Amino acid sequence: MILCLDAVLTAEELETISTALQSASFADGKTTAGWYAKQVKHNTQLEAGEIAETVRSLILAALRRNALFQMAAYPKVIRPPLISRYEVGMGYGTHVDNALMGGSALLSGDSQQTDLMRTDLSLTLFLNSPDDYDGGELVIEDTLGHHPFKLAAGAMVLYPATTLHRVEPVTRGTRLVAVTWVQSLVRNAGDRELLFELDTARQSLFRQHGKTPEFDQITKCHANLLRRWVEL
Repeated sequence: MILCLDAVLTAEELETISTALQSASFADGKTTAGWYAKQVKHNTQLEAGEIAETVRSLILAALRRNALFQMAAYPKVIRPPLISRYEVGMGYGTHVDNALMGGSALLSGDSQQTDLMRTDLSLTLFLNSPDDYDGGELVIEDTLGHHPFKLAAGAMVLYPATTLHRVEPVTRGTRLVAVTWVQSLVRNAGDRELLFELDTARQSLFRQHGKTPEFDQITKCHANLLRRWVEL
């Protein structure tokens, strides 16, 4: 399932991010690419520091409060977002995201914890207007073909991390996006899509008719499917 979400960030949040990035330092994006993706990745990324933490905090807070994202993703872990900048001539060739990310071990008492996560979902959050640049479309491949996305500032596309995808070269202006990855509580993509459709239907039913016996039955099915499929 590929899902576009409008207005994930507010106008005020976009203005805060835009102002912060004007004075920020960016480094070669190849440093965060897998060994083969380095060959096709041509962008820059926001360097670690106070500005990066501020921007990441705003984005993560926006994801936490977005009900549609929560319904579609069932997030267990969300990676700290990367802020990517594409200028004229930059793009990101066809690749698939790493299946595992993180992995640095943290010792806590006698136990060892790790931030290693499985990437079930990828997301791209657009930080500036599509009028600011030409090219730069995110193109996601699936069995139905190649699907280009170039959304409004503050909008986001959520898609399976299992897909091949690319960013077309920018031919004018600057493209700014945040990207990150999600490990879902519901591992199977088909199960997540079924839960999303069921939840969408029951909420529509509630808005139209209130709490009815039919609503209760759908809610019971939704809850029991979650019990069956969730991995804690």
